[in-house]
Amino acid sequence: MATPESDDTVEVAELFVGRELYDFVMNEALPGSDVDPDRFWAGLSALVNDFGDRNRELLEERATMQASIDAWHSERRGQPHDHRSYRAFLEELGYLRPEGPDFVIETDRIDPEIAETPGPQLVVPATNARYALNAANARWGSLYDALYGTNALGDRPGPGPYDPERGARVIAWGRSFLDESVPLSDASHVDVVEYAVADGALVATMADGSRAGLADPTAFEGYAGTEDAPTAILLSHHGLGIELRVDRHDPIGGRDAAGVADVHLEAAVTAIVDCEDSVAAVDSTDKVLVYRNWLGLMRGDLTESVTKGDKTFTRALEPDRTYTAPTGGSVTRSGRALLLIRNVGHLMTTPAVLDGAGREAGEGLLDAMITALCAVHDIRGRGLNSSAGSMYVVKPKMHGSDEVAFTGDVFSHVESVLGLEPNTIKIGVMDEERRTTLNLKECIRAVRHRLAFINTGFLDRTGDEIHTSMAAGPMVRKGDMKTQRWITAYEQWNVDIGLACGMRGRAQIGKGMWAAPELMAEMLDQKIGHPETGANCAWVPSPTAATLHATHYHQVDVVARQAELAGGHRRASLDDLLAIPLADPTDVAGGWSDSDRQAELDNNAQGILGYVVRWVDQGVGCSTVPDIDEIGLMEDRATCRISSQHIANWLHHDVVSGDEVVETMRRMAQVVDRQNADDPNYQPMAPDYDGPAFLAALDLVLSGAEQPSGYTEPILHARRLQLKSSAGTSG
Repeated sequence: MATPESDDTVEVAELFVGRELYDFVMNEALPGSDVDPDRFWAGLSALVNDFGDRNRELLEERATMQASIDAWHSERRGQPHDHRSYRAFLEELGYLRPEGPDFVIETDRIDPEIAETPGPQLVVPATNARYALNAANARWGSLYDALYGTNALGDRPGPGPYDPERGARVIAWGRSFLDESVPLSDASHVDVVEYAVADGALVATMADGSRAGLADPTAFEGYAGTEDAPTAILLSHHGLGIELRVDRHDPIGGRDAAGVADVHLEAAVTAIVDCEDSVAAVDSTDKVLVYRNWLGLMRGDLTESVTKGDKTFTRALEPDRTYTAPTGGSVTRSGRALLLIRNVGHLMTTPAVLDGAGREAGEGLLDAMITALCAVHDIRGRGLNSSAGSMYVVKPKMHGSDEVAFTGDVFSHVESVLGLEPNTIKIGVMDEERRTTLNLKECIRAVRHRLAFINTGFLDRTGDEIHTSMAAGPMVRKGDMKTQRWITAYEQWNVDIGLACGMRGRAQIGKGMWAAPELMAEMLDQKIGHPETGANCAWVPSPTAATLHATHYHQVDVVARQAELAGGHRRASLDDLLAIPLADPTDVAGGWSDSDRQAELDNNAQGILGYVVRWVDQGVGCSTVPDIDEIGLMEDRATCRISSQHIANWLHHDVVSGDEVVETMRRMAQVVDRQNADDPNYQPMAPDYDGPAFLAALDLVLSGAEQPSGYTEPILHARRLQLKSSAGTSG
């Protein structure tokens, strides 16, 4: 019988557990949890051994349905697409199911950050303690820093010391933001020379000696310092905090007429600590790193030593912010984002644990039990994260309502084992697979007692769109995908279904990632579309992006927008969602020039290689990768899935040849090598093209049509384990 990771295992409760993982659970996660060790291991064994069979059956159903869809399209190859017959076929297959009667979700014990407060949602890899702490502490961010240090003003800061002219532009932008969000009555924040508190109200004095209060006096929530000389002023708009920091001794505040040194915005209201797409966790060593960081966040004792220049300091979780209330007493604002955890989906298994038959355990099952055990320290402890006593698990890559219901059953089992009240573990349903989108109402119904979140993940959703219809014909160019009928319908459908199921004021309806962390001006211009659709959270890649995206939630009253949309007609239809993004036959027959096809190949291949080489060789699951035009784009497995599936689709339909693909991959490997030339840890792919990273990238494309749902994980994990094994570093 095989044992996980060779010799270093522990046999317990009909499981074979990697020694490092076993020791972590026994020595770190269980102590202080009030969970009996024997009960824990017996519960994990039941989860892995009993639920594992059902997990495998669901995956077999996926494969069977995909084979049937491929056959249906293949039998009609060369014929015009018959939408009516296609829809009838999907209904007969059980891929598209009847929609049941209306209902309202029944989730209780929900934190206000989930139910009531619209705002940015930061996503961060769980493997990096520093990033995880930064994300948790991104509840508040400096607007001045975000504007000054990025291209948000339309250009980038130059090298060298502080630029007063640029600083003046930042301050002007900030004052305009204050005038729009928390305006004064018959005055402008631009003209203020002093802020003070009098009779429980904020009073602003102008250069001419006149005074003004807030147009909405209730926007003033508190202050620090004295009434005559406050050092901080807390304002509120659309439920989000705005803090003016006053310090005339500060280099910035000293130049400011009102002494305002900075404007802090409540930014990442929630943050997702990710065990999935943004991490490269392939063995028990990697999984322990994930779990240990999550445990530290849940206990509140995670720290990380950080060196900047010649200074070293310890980063820890931020404390809450306390102010004097306008009428006396105190008011407290959380200093940290409410943390959610994204577990792995149903597909992948892990060698960290083997079941009684010697098979690798479902990684998502292991995540469910151990991340919940870690969260017990928060639920039964100080409640530093969730004041409502809940845990929030984002579950990705589920296909349809049966898989969502299965996850609900897994969580019920975990709650029983850990002695938690039913529905303590809340679920975030990632609406990122086609079968989930089409059956979204029934997916929500399946977990209506624990639902806290739905989210459109347009990156994975696009990958699944391509793979599901792989045999239907060549797809449009990747850059044209966002203008397709299905994706517009998808973004609207998600919000409409969520509101129809009573999520307004009870749960989050989210939108996907801004994938260009260097392009903040473009984000400010475009990402306002997410709250305008009625979404009360949307993903951002960094604390800086969270601060800038927070300004959108001051521009758009999402609560009012959802009220406007609730009860209305759906803005999209199933027919819209089922519109396959097939290329125009005239494009395929010659409308695309050779240079068009090659440019598409180059772009996709360079993105795949730039991401995969860091994933396989260095274990970096998410990073900013320069694209073919040297623009840094955030790449993770979802973006890799799109690019690899797109080439696989064109290869499948002879738009490009296998020789063209291989030649392109080799040429783009040289480009990626040049882009990483300054990285001392980088291993070039050229000129041999035989390393695990290059071979993984080639596998993703050449066998992309055969990969389950087009996912990248099986190939990436296998190649990463190959490299770790050959280097003798596997945990």
